[in-house]
Amino acid sequence: MFGYVIPCKMELKIKDYEKVKAYYCGLCRAIKYNFGNMPRITINYDMTFLAIFLDALDSHKNEYIHSNCILHPFKKRNFIVNNSPLEYASFINVILAYHKLLDDIDDDNSFKSKIFSILLKGYLKKIPTQYIKTKDHIVKKLEKLYSLEKSGNVENLDELSHPFGELTAHSILDYYNDEKYQENLYYLGYNLGKWIYIMDAFDDLEKDLNHNKFNGINAVLNKDNLPYNEFRESVKSRINFILTSYARECSEILNSLPIEKNDEILYNIFNYGLLEKMDFVFKKEESTK
Repeated sequence: MFGYVIPCKMELKIKDYEKVKAYYCGLCRAIKYNFGNMPRITINYDMTFLAIFLDALDSHKNEYIHSNCILHPFKKRNFIVNNSPLEYASFINVILAYHKLLDDIDDDNSFKSKIFSILLKGYLKKIPTQYIKTKDHIVKKLEKLYSLEKSGNVENLDELSHPFGELTAHSILDYYNDEKYQENLYYLGYNLGKWIYIMDAFDDLEKDLNHNKFNGINAVLNKDNLPYNEFRESVKSRINFILTSYARECSEILNSLPIEKNDEILYNIFNYGLLEKMDFVFKKEESTK
């Protein structure tokens, strides 16, 4: 999974940092009680963000427990419990994890992904009826994305990242579809989804080129088949501009939404966290050298 949408830890207050961890642990716990222990290994921070964001649109007070977990049996953790956004995020997490495995199988015939996808497939039967429509919508958008990737006939990154932008937007709207804020919620999710897709493509650029795998940035922009180092340098500024533009759109839209809580966490994510993750990925190769 991706896991790019995270706060900038250095800019978080301690209370907010502990709250983010409580959401993360709460999501892990929700996956356990909705599916079982094995699917818990699919947890990622993007789904933690989804729960934090959706919960921010509700004024109810969070309920916490202080307990041990399977990974930390000797140190108790705080968990947010009895929380509808966390329940919803747990289902989206497992749906996306399963289809990511199918994509890995299609890409490189991964034996590990085959085994895990078989194990995970049975858990999809536990998805509640009210979320089947959301699951079908996710599958439809992923099929459209994979069709575009295989077509070899995509003119620009905007077209290629469009299905994942819509997937992210509707994952928000399928839970919280207030007509007054529907358009703003859609565009926040849409811009964030496109940011995630292009961020992941740039992060995986070297690996994908070395293993001759599809990469959206390479497919659209590397018309002269430049080697990795030369191509990366030629597109770095352009990708930085695109990603920064999407992040800025998300930040501006956030200010127009009826945020009831978690405002400082969300402000941190959109104004520091996304940019910090970009900085890390863009400088990753330099750090290695």
